[in-house]
Amino acid sequence: MNEANGYSAIAHVYDRLNEEIDYSGWADFFEACFEKFLPSKPELILDLACGTGRMTRELASRGYDMIGVDASAEMLSEATAKTLPEQHILYLLQDMRAFELYGTVGAVTCCLDSLNYLLREEDLRTCFETVHNYLDPDGLFLFDLNTPYKFKHIYGQNAYILEDADSDDRAIYCGWQNDYDEMSGICSFDLSLFEEQADGSYQRSDEHQEERCYPMETIQTLLKAAGFELLGVWENPKFTPPGDAAERWYFCARAIKPVNPL
Repeated sequence: MNEANGYSAIAHVYDRLNEEIDYSGWADFFEACFEKFLPSKPELILDLACGTGRMTRELASRGYDMIGVDASAEMLSEATAKTLPEQHILYLLQDMRAFELYGTVGAVTCCLDSLNYLLREEDLRTCFETVHNYLDPDGLFLFDLNTPYKFKHIYGQNAYILEDADSDDRAIYCGWQNDYDEMSGICSFDLSLFEEQADGSYQRSDEHQEERCYPMETIQTLLKAAGFELLGVWENPKFTPPGDAAERWYFCARAIKPVNPL
C-alpha cells in the first residue's frame, strides 16, 4: 500500500476519473467574461492550481500565452507530459499563496474548487493578495468555490465510487469517503485507489485531502480587502444567478490598482 497526501496517489488517473468535466464550456465562460469586462482579450493568463493542465492547454489552444502554477509535482508532471511543444506553456511548481511571476498578467483563472483547499481564512486572504499583486490594473480574477450547500448535502458523510479503465482496459476504482464537520467547516476526504494489474491483482494507493467551506460574506470581504471589485457571482458558466441549491459559485473580480505611468 502506498500512502500519500494531496494528489500524489491519483495524479496519473485524475483526468481519466474526471472526463465528464466540460473544460471547453468553462473556457467559453472565461472568454465571455473577457468580452464583457475587458476592453480587449488578455494576452497572458495565469492558470492557478492548474493540476494536470487541462484548462491551461484549453486556453493555450485558443491563442493565449499561458502560465500554469501548481504545488503538486506529480500533477505538473502529468501536465508537462500532455502539453504539446508548440503550446509553449510555462509550468511552475509553486504554492498558490506565495507564487512569484516575472511580471503581471491580464487574467488569473483558478478552477475546480482549488481555493477550498486553503483551510485557513488567512491563507485565502494571502492568496487573494498575491493574485492581486500579479494582475494588470483592471485585470480579471476568475475562480470558483464549492458552496455551503454542497458541503452539507453532497459531501456530508457520503461515500462515492468512481470507476474507469486504463488504456489496456484494466479496471480503475476510486473509493471516496467524506466527513464534513459543520462546526469547523472542514470536510475530510479519504480516497482509496485500486488499479488492476496485468496479473489480475489490484494495487492500492491511499491519500487524504481536506477542503474548507467558506460563506459568501467571507469571500466578498476578503476580495474587497485585497483590492478587488466583485463583478459577478453565478452558479454555472451560463451566468445563472446562484440559487439556494447551487453547488458551485463562479466568481469574476477586477483588480483595482493604479496604472503605472509611462
